[in-house]
Amino acid sequence: MNNSLISAESSPKPISLEKLVIKFNLVSLTPNIIIDDINLNSPSINKPGLQFAGFYESFSNECIQVIGKTEYEYLQALTEKQRDAVFSEFFHCGIPCVILAQDLIPMPELLIHAEISNTPVYSAQWISEDFIPELLRWLKIELAPKVTLHGVLIDIFGEGVMLMGNSGIGKSETALELIKRGHRLIADDAIEIKRISFDTLIGNCPELIQNFMEVRGIGIIDVQKMFGVEALKSSHVIDLILNLEYLKEDESNNTYDRMGGNEEYTNILGNNIVTHTLQLKDWRNLAVICEAAAVNHRQKKMGYSATKELNRRLKEALVTK
Repeated sequence: MNNSLISAESSPKPISLEKLVIKFNLVSLTPNIIIDDINLNSPSINKPGLQFAGFYESFSNECIQVIGKTEYEYLQALTEKQRDAVFSEFFHCGIPCVILAQDLIPMPELLIHAEISNTPVYSAQWISEDFIPELLRWLKIELAPKVTLHGVLIDIFGEGVMLMGNSGIGKSETALELIKRGHRLIADDAIEIKRISFDTLIGNCPELIQNFMEVRGIGIIDVQKMFGVEALKSSHVIDLILNLEYLKEDESNNTYDRMGGNEEYTNILGNNIVTHTLQLKDWRNLAVICEAAAVNHRQKKMGYSATKELNRRLKEALVTK
């Protein structure tokens, strides 16, 4: 069963070039160029070797352009006149910026055309083979589709468990008990969710309400002050959703899957997350059930299913009779 909670991707917001410069400690080689209005929209990176050779078909001009040692040595082999022609065409394609890896020294022709086209150029200390994967990972997270949902996200035995349900049903109280049992809170009330790959959602807490929880009857509590920094975690992959709901008067226990053989999913930003529905009763210890659900989910990811094992034993017992 697939419950489509958020099926349409929210458009990612562009990030400022300045944020990237600060993150990777890049050194500006064109300090006169103002970058306040330059934003990055693409999570991809281009190494412009083909463009320097004159091939501009399918050129990704919206991407960050990284010049590594191979491209640099090719440019050095050209005459000054040839380099001038290469950079004249390259820098007038509307690229956001150029980064020279490995602290490579820029050629005069490069800086001249960068200034003319108002394109910032930076130097990075890492070799391109190390720099590009880190840059790609960061861009993918920063520019990932994002949505904010109501719920609680908590790390239980290393599994990112998202508690959902109507307001006042007991999500925060359950999370509080789990924190007391040694698990770590990521977000309470609002969860910012990013889709960083076709099978991975990352959840974190909006900066404004980080460390805080609302407990009905008490009010706002500061989890860090009360339980210490070890009770918190900044972000986590969302592995499992536990949907809390009251058992309706006209429903029976038979409406719920008691064996766990039929997987249910919730679709968030195009990704399916395994979902269990927990019916609430006064005598149920939700914190213990959440722990059991997290461990059971981990076992399934490792290839073991208690339901399948029980079915196997039952079949063997029937055969031997």
